[in-house]
Amino acid sequence: MGTFTIRQYGDPVLRQPTREIDDIDARVVKLAQDMIETMHAAPGVGLAANQVGVQRRLFVYDIGDGPKVVLNPRIVESSGEWTFEEGCLSVPGLSWPIVRPKEVHLVGIDLDGNELSIEASEYLGRVFQHEVDHLDGTLLIERLDEDQRREARGILRARALGLSEERPAGG
Repeated sequence: MGTFTIRQYGDPVLRQPTREIDDIDARVVKLAQDMIETMHAAPGVGLAANQVGVQRRLFVYDIGDGPKVVLNPRIVESSGEWTFEEGCLSVPGLSWPIVRPKEVHLVGIDLDGNELSIEASEYLGRVFQHEVDHLDGTLLIERLDEDQRREARGILRARALGLSEERPAGG
């Protein structure tokens, strides 16, 4: 197995929706294994294929009970509201309180081709929403309000220029 480089904010691959997986072959299995290794090394709790430059609809996650893989995920229902401090491996070192649905129903398939139907709430539901957003080409930054987004872009521009990575006071 090997690890990938995680694509960072500004990489155009992160803004492009991914393509569904039609055939679960050895390359898809190897991709999933390498993504799990990359996610654990980061360390993170979820990783979408486009975060490692692969435009396929697949994510891996591990919230402490062992790594899992979801192919062609879709959120078919959501309800409630939950605010939680959320970060992203593609925007390292930054996080914001993000409002998302509290409960979701995710469907997809596993590496054996079995259909998945998972009801998830709070943290696991947030991981699912975050990773599906990635696969749809939506970054965490787009979930921020206008003031937060402006602050985030300023910090990320400063990073790109090699300036301070510190958040402004009160941010």
